[in-house]
Amino acid sequence: MNDAYARSVFEVLEAFGVDPTKGLTDFQVADNAKIYGRNVLPQEESTPFWKRVLNQFDDLLVKILIAAAVVSFLLALINGETGLTAFLEPSVIFMILAANAAVGVITETNAEKALVELRAYQADVATVLRNGCFSILPATELVPGDIVEVGVGCKVPADMRMVEMLSSQLRVDQAILTGESCSVAKDLESTVATNAVYQDKTNILFSGTVVVAGRARAIVVGVGSNTAMGSIRDAMLRTVDEATPLKKKLDEFGTFLAKVIAGICVLVWVVNIGHFRDPSHGGFMRGAIHYFKIAVALAVAAIPEGLPAVVTTCLALGTKRMARLNAIVRSLPSVETLGCTTVICSDKTGTLTTNMMSVSKVCVVQSVHRGPITNDYAVTGTTFAPEGMIFDSAGMQLEFPAQFPCLLHTAMCSALCNESILQYNPDKKNYDKIGESTEVALRVLVEKVGLPGFDSMPSALNILSKHERASYCNRYWEHQFKKICVLEFSRDRKMMSVLCSRKQQEIMFSKGAPESIIIRCTHILCNEDGSSIPLTTDIRNELDERFKSFAGKDTLRCLALALKRMPMGQQTICHEDETNLTFIGLVGMLDPPREEVRNAILSCMSAGIRVIVVTGDNKTTAESLCRRIGAFEHLNDFTGYSYTASEFEELPPLQQTLALQRMVLFTRVEPSHKKMLVEALQNQNEVVAMTGDGVNDAPALKKADIGIAMGSGTAVAKSASDMVLADDNFASIVAAVAEGRAIYNNTKQFIRYMISSNIGEVVCIFVAAVLGMPDTLVPVQLLWVNLVTDGLPATAIGFNKQDTDVMMAKPRKVSEAVVTGWLFFRYLVIGAYVGLATITGFVWWFVYSDKGPKLPYYELVNFDSCPTRETSYPCSIFDDRHPSTVSMTVLVVVEMFNALNNLSENQSLLVIPPWSNPWLLASIALTMLLHVVILYVEPLSILFSVTPLSWTEWTIVMYLSFPVIIIDEVLKFFSRNSRGRRFRFRFRRPDALPREARDK
Repeated sequence: MNDAYARSVFEVLEAFGVDPTKGLTDFQVADNAKIYGRNVLPQEESTPFWKRVLNQFDDLLVKILIAAAVVSFLLALINGETGLTAFLEPSVIFMILAANAAVGVITETNAEKALVELRAYQADVATVLRNGCFSILPATELVPGDIVEVGVGCKVPADMRMVEMLSSQLRVDQAILTGESCSVAKDLESTVATNAVYQDKTNILFSGTVVVAGRARAIVVGVGSNTAMGSIRDAMLRTVDEATPLKKKLDEFGTFLAKVIAGICVLVWVVNIGHFRDPSHGGFMRGAIHYFKIAVALAVAAIPEGLPAVVTTCLALGTKRMARLNAIVRSLPSVETLGCTTVICSDKTGTLTTNMMSVSKVCVVQSVHRGPITNDYAVTGTTFAPEGMIFDSAGMQLEFPAQFPCLLHTAMCSALCNESILQYNPDKKNYDKIGESTEVALRVLVEKVGLPGFDSMPSALNILSKHERASYCNRYWEHQFKKICVLEFSRDRKMMSVLCSRKQQEIMFSKGAPESIIIRCTHILCNEDGSSIPLTTDIRNELDERFKSFAGKDTLRCLALALKRMPMGQQTICHEDETNLTFIGLVGMLDPPREEVRNAILSCMSAGIRVIVVTGDNKTTAESLCRRIGAFEHLNDFTGYSYTASEFEELPPLQQTLALQRMVLFTRVEPSHKKMLVEALQNQNEVVAMTGDGVNDAPALKKADIGIAMGSGTAVAKSASDMVLADDNFASIVAAVAEGRAIYNNTKQFIRYMISSNIGEVVCIFVAAVLGMPDTLVPVQLLWVNLVTDGLPATAIGFNKQDTDVMMAKPRKVSEAVVTGWLFFRYLVIGAYVGLATITGFVWWFVYSDKGPKLPYYELVNFDSCPTRETSYPCSIFDDRHPSTVSMTVLVVVEMFNALNNLSENQSLLVIPPWSNPWLLASIALTMLLHVVILYVEPLSILFSVTPLSWTEWTIVMYLSFPVIIIDEVLKFFSRNSRGRRFRFRFRRPDALPREARDK
């Protein structure tokens, strides 16, 4: 029944045909179970493991690599090759792909845990009325129409409509569903609100929420998927994970690169068709296979096999740095996504605030004879920790607060007229509450006031252990006064009272809504001398003004405190005794903002990131918070910046679009609204980060570009998120964004480094094939260069230092290419030099080296006809390992110098010297050491088809390699020049993009 909240109790009972005094019969239970199903969230069929594994290979570059590996394997079999060298290349490729697939499968498996953990919020058992008898049954057996009884501490087992109140009130903590900072009072009256959200349905108990006060009976109206929890599950299932901006750009560039590679491979094969019949190949088919192997080698050279591993490694290093900032990253790609975040949708309760009610002001009557009648005290401290000070209206700290009569009696009343518990949790290392947050806030106030009669109070309490300190003053008053009778809070009275006895003197302490307490008062307690004087009209008006100021301008939750001396020996109290009270004071409390949030909000503004506060609380309270934290900086009128969910939904589509561009505050929301907000912002090409801690936040966290859960939040929220804030602090997000931007900058640098290196390898093989030279580099050498000698420096580039102004720049555009037109031209130039230098080393050994054959160039480019003509040299010279060793060494060393070029995109090495990144220097040293090992250690030298080099050969290698530094310094100079930046070469036409994407 979807509209049970709008129907009367009688209508709901009649709709299910149930007697509230007897409950359902067994026959009705069986019928309803068939109609509505079981009270469980259905198990969603998970993706089969084999399908998850296959999905990891659905990438064009990966498919080309697989094809290259398979072809290489088949060619080895055709040629009759055996041993390790024959199958090394395909084996290495498959190992790389398997490792990357494993990472992807693990990530997907973690994402599905959110749906499983949602079940943890379902109740295990329920007290059910059936066949006229109450029994405790598994909650899974509930059916719509069941009459269920709930009490304090009960987890609501299904969505239920209240039918009978068994106590003076019923309050429910439904923060996991709505994000409200306080528990909510429930009643029996039907709801008349149109487009009612969860907060408006005050007669509905929602599945998974917890009863914190009172007892009641309710009728089940929704089970399983037809509950509020079920709708959250459905929303999470409908959410499809979006690829991160970096992955989209890498995929886009990979597709472009794959097409170029395929074209070059085909071109090399076609260009050499005339050489297929050369005698050296032993036939047309063998010639075709030979040049096909060259094409495969070209594909291996062009594809940066180590790129996925290096990207993963760099992001993993970033996650470690973020962990030190209390940001625990669950999804590696989200590290980079942070860098281009344009909007942060922040949950209010627990993220911007402490989620701990705290007394911030106390108003008392100072004196009626002189000066202002009332006096306000400010109270510091924003958590449940009994740490804070009290200041008077002049801003002076009170050294001994308990010496002031009104503050002393405020502490007495707060400690005695209280049903909550404050305790220290050594495991969490913080103070925990049991009971209502408002009552716990009063207990904390008691500790801040201290005790009377001690000159060192309350500072002396600091010597106590945290466990003793939690409620030391409260226990003192509870020992001083003996509780005799408690008159519970009721909705009609809006107050509670407790009768206490001390030294044969009976006193009744009362607390409640100011309008209920003040009207029952006839006297007031004076703070100046502790006297009790009659409450005059002027004083009453003054108190009403202070109450309106507290509740209106300051948006504080207010409670009034009072006392009354009772006849000696009285043992009970009733409603009639709650008259002729003496007013003690007015207490204002709030869920305070975190101290560091304001500066974090301002940092976001300077970084071009918009913050939208999203909360289930009412509009006035949320606007007051936004004013405190600086979200409404320089705004006097909040019109157009603050909307409730219903107000936003009533706007026409065009005005909704405009509202989204200005919105700062979104209130009275339920889970569907949060997800809707994320989708609407994403449709405007915003990169959205969403924070949250409750079950209600899970769909939006999953939908957002980056979902950020609170460390103290629910398991569901954490599992649906990409990142968890260990300290629940919004300021940690800002630090993580700065780290994300730095990681992206470094990621771009090593991607460009690897691309330029691979371009060099392609140029080397392509030019050698076109000129008709022998194989310059064999595939296994290319794999070694791509994975080891390229991979180590590329990873070290990820340690480049963060720019000092990283948070002063606007977020990068989502459409920004990883490699822009001018940069691609730059790296074509660098790559061309790398390739030509590699070939030059090869040619040098054959033509000029003293240890080489000193062949004429003509002989070198016509090596394949050697067996058919008379030569002054043996044809076996073309199988010598020296020339390819020189080429490979030139390729390695030139790429080491190129790695130094990538310390900065545009800054000269004279400005950012090599030692600014010691990790890069260490990686270059290690790479060269590994290269020397494969040259001079015989088993490895045979495996990689290399041989030791002489000092002369090393000298030539250095001469050919170093100029890459000079060439890039010249290109950087032009990059710093406006002409270089104006040069734009695009991989796709800009008019193929939507207008919104072009504008961004």
